[in-house]
Amino acid sequence: MKIVDLSIRRPVSVFIFSVAAVVFGIVAFRNLAVNLLPDISYPSLTVRTTYEGTAPVEIESLLTRPIENAVGVVNNVVRVTSSSRADVSEVTLEFAWNTNMDFAALDVRDRLDRVRLPMDAELPVLLKYDPSLDPILRIGLYGSDELARLRFLGEEDIKRALERIEGVAAVVVSGGLEEEIQVDLDERKMASLGLSVGQISNRLAAENVNITGGSLRDGQTEYLVRTLNEFVRPEDMRSIVVQRTGDAIVRLSDVARVYTGHKEREIITRINGAESVELAVYKEGGTNTVTVSNAVTARLDSLRGELNRLDPNLRMDVITDQARYIRQAVREVLETALYGGLLAILVLFLFLRSLKKTLIISVSIPVSVVATFFLMYVADISLNIMSLGGLTLGVGLLVDNAIVVLEAVQRKRDDGLDEVEAARVGTSEVGRAITASTLTTICVFVPIVFVEGVAAQLFRDQALTVAFSLVVSLIVALTLIPMLASREFRPESTLGTASDESQTAAPIRWLGNAIFFVTTRFLSVLLGASRAIGRLMAAVFSPFLNLFDRLLEAVGERYSKTIRAVLSRPLTVVAVTVVLFLGSLGFLRVLGSELIPELIQGEFFADIELPPGARLEVTDRRLVELTKAAANVDSARTVYTIAGTSNEQGGTAGELREYLGQINVTLEPPVSRELEDTAMKTIRDAIDADNRVFSGTANPATSGERPPIIARFGRPSYFSFKTAIEVEIRGFNIELLKRLADEAVGRFHAIEGLADISSSTEGGHPELQVHLNRDRLAAYGIGVSDVASVLRSMVQGEIATDITRSDRTIDIRIRAAEQFRGSATALGNLTITHAGTTPIPLSAVAEVVELEGPAEIRRADGSRIARITANLAGRDLGSVTRDVRSSLENMSWPSGYDWRLGGQEEEMATSFSSMRLAFGLAIFMVYLVMASQFESLLHPFVIMFSVPFAIIGVLATMWLFGVTISVVSLIGFILLAGIVVNDAIVLVDYANQLRKQGMSKLEALAGAGRVRLRPILMTTATTVFGLLPMALGLGEGAELRTPMALTVIGGMITSTLLTLLVVPAVYAILDRRS
Repeated sequence: MKIVDLSIRRPVSVFIFSVAAVVFGIVAFRNLAVNLLPDISYPSLTVRTTYEGTAPVEIESLLTRPIENAVGVVNNVVRVTSSSRADVSEVTLEFAWNTNMDFAALDVRDRLDRVRLPMDAELPVLLKYDPSLDPILRIGLYGSDELARLRFLGEEDIKRALERIEGVAAVVVSGGLEEEIQVDLDERKMASLGLSVGQISNRLAAENVNITGGSLRDGQTEYLVRTLNEFVRPEDMRSIVVQRTGDAIVRLSDVARVYTGHKEREIITRINGAESVELAVYKEGGTNTVTVSNAVTARLDSLRGELNRLDPNLRMDVITDQARYIRQAVREVLETALYGGLLAILVLFLFLRSLKKTLIISVSIPVSVVATFFLMYVADISLNIMSLGGLTLGVGLLVDNAIVVLEAVQRKRDDGLDEVEAARVGTSEVGRAITASTLTTICVFVPIVFVEGVAAQLFRDQALTVAFSLVVSLIVALTLIPMLASREFRPESTLGTASDESQTAAPIRWLGNAIFFVTTRFLSVLLGASRAIGRLMAAVFSPFLNLFDRLLEAVGERYSKTIRAVLSRPLTVVAVTVVLFLGSLGFLRVLGSELIPELIQGEFFADIELPPGARLEVTDRRLVELTKAAANVDSARTVYTIAGTSNEQGGTAGELREYLGQINVTLEPPVSRELEDTAMKTIRDAIDADNRVFSGTANPATSGERPPIIARFGRPSYFSFKTAIEVEIRGFNIELLKRLADEAVGRFHAIEGLADISSSTEGGHPELQVHLNRDRLAAYGIGVSDVASVLRSMVQGEIATDITRSDRTIDIRIRAAEQFRGSATALGNLTITHAGTTPIPLSAVAEVVELEGPAEIRRADGSRIARITANLAGRDLGSVTRDVRSSLENMSWPSGYDWRLGGQEEEMATSFSSMRLAFGLAIFMVYLVMASQFESLLHPFVIMFSVPFAIIGVLATMWLFGVTISVVSLIGFILLAGIVVNDAIVLVDYANQLRKQGMSKLEALAGAGRVRLRPILMTTATTVFGLLPMALGLGEGAELRTPMALTVIGGMITSTLLTLLVVPAVYAILDRRS
């Protein structure tokens, strides 16, 4: 091969290019972004629209249906779901994978601009779910009972300091008390004077202005004229005249109480039971999570000192930090790769028993890995547990090509060739085979473009990283390895003279020779020291090494006899192997299945839901009780609660509802799945025990009883925003949907492995419904909209204007005082005042009725649905799904009502289907590469028999170690399709060479087996031992590494053993040439 000849003739050039590759790789490594996972973009958009004070039924008709009709026709939309709750409509659009979401968002916004919605409704907001947009840090500020002061410090001091840090996009403050100027109207005095809320609001807005009066000149000076009349304090508003009748004036203080209060609380946050203010830190897109986190953490240290000077009791703690887990996970992957590389080198030394040869082959690992960092930088791949996992996966593969090359060179030396000629002939002899084997491994990743769902985006980085490293290792094996093998690290034999060079080129050549001389001298010294260490180790470990040699020699002798016996009865061997393969398929019946294994991060949460209508204070009180239960959990470090919102999977982050809450528990390291599960069980048992004691009333949300809790447990997830089990029951009648959902929930409770079962139809939202009498309204000359407007202004209030204080804007809210709006009776006594009409009480034209309406109305593809969700506990997703489906099929379904199974099971079915297609295409691609390499249709077919041999070991290993069938293990399947054929390629290729030299078919097969036995065992051993640290499942992120490593190891072991025996048998049967 020309590249081999050139590399041997130009050692300095090869050396310089190798050094350059390493240098560029190191520079690229320092500039690579560090993230936990690759960028994952979900093809979904959510349209959220707020219409305060509106019940779910009206939300559905006024907002949800018009928006569904408008956006449901956008290109590539595959599913439209919606949720209509009090005050809020959410319409979620799910798009086909690989949809350009930027264009999709523009199309959706264009459709929304054409929708006609109620005037009082807020404009629709378009939300895009992206886990990378979650806050990288959550910080808690606590230690003081002055919640308004905590909020002020959070907004004015800490938020501003952190937002100045490079890489920080925004800091969002929540919790505490937010200042507000409140104007509480005396409804009776207002009615007696005939004043309306609108009049008061208009007067305040008109008085709260600064007006420019232009400019004037007085002599040589020009003055700006300004009228300053903006409010500064609440006292400034009290003297405002709101009505004048003749000489009598009515001031605001006559009909209202004006004071500094706080906004109605939407969220209450606590750290270990102490009320706090939360600061969520968001990073800019494309920035390094770890770098930004380090900068924020360093700034927090200085801010803590400033806070302590203000108040020694103030505490500021980091609640969650994505960078903490990222640092640990990345470190674990790097250590796994390092240990795997060392084990691979140790295995090489055991086989080669030569430190020089071991070092020559070992060079391929660091050069290939470091050079891969440069290709990752060019391809915009970050350092994450998937890309680094690809490098770890490739460590054992990187030396395969070098092993084959060096073994071929050694054979030529044994045949009497000198070092240079042996390196040239030996490398050229196996060059085509290692090129084919490398291409077969790389090409299996091409079909991943056909994989849909999260799996494709998750494993793209890993596939590219493995491919990059293998390409580099092939180049190293064809250039650097033969160059080093052709020399004894004697620089004086390689430098030569430069007497015939031109004067211009001489300095450059001299510099190159100098660099090469220094480097090779260093390598010579290193080699001498290594030899001394090697002799010492040989003296210590010689008994073990001698035993290994004898064992390897015995294996070689036994194989020579066995291969001849196999070739004498090839049909019998193949038949037995086929039986083994068919028998191994029985493992599929006992192996579980799941989408992607959960990451154990030492953190879990529970989304809780009280009966709709429960007040925020009630939710907070129940969370405080759960905090006490969580305190009993061993190794619990931080318990963080949020009342008033929930990040419930299946919804959109940031939903504000008073009856929702979340408890987050962070555990002290080290953590394990068993420890997390035990901690979850402790809190779940506390909830169940409390719910059993609950006696229940007609409306526990508003009564003095303790309302029951519905809890949904989970772990922070970066893959899917859907729960494990989701069932949609479709129909129209809400009551019938509720009955069917209740029956299904009852059946699900009997299914083992289901937990946290809940239905969207559970409970209703208490309502005060105002039924207006149109005849009476007409008699008084008042319209329905006039009554609704007065009710909204008096009950909910309205923001009349605002004041500015220290760069902060403080709202001024006007509404009826608490005693005039705090009950159904007070609501009926509210006075309806309208221009030109006589003030009348609401009870004169309406009846106020207390009822319970639906808390939420869900829809999917234009139909109403009841949604049931559940988590898994102790069983795999596949088996639980089968039981759920069977339970639903046994129910009696009325005409027009049916069910649909979604959630992670739907994603799993989509991913598995596309993975099966990818596996088939991978095998086809491998065959095409080998066919073009061998110029034969038969021999690649013979080699492909090694793939089913690998499946035997894969299934047996998965069963033995309890590995489920998941996207992770299936990626291992696909990778094996390209790896396991490598040994067979080398074997068949050498057999063909021997046949060309005149050997018979059987002698060539036996000879190829004997000659290639050692390199095949070496490549398999280095791959297996290189993956061993990854397979042990140690450290953070192991859940995404271990299944793949075990899959590859199991397949490699059985495939190698059977390849050495069965592939020659298949060759003997199918190749009928003499």
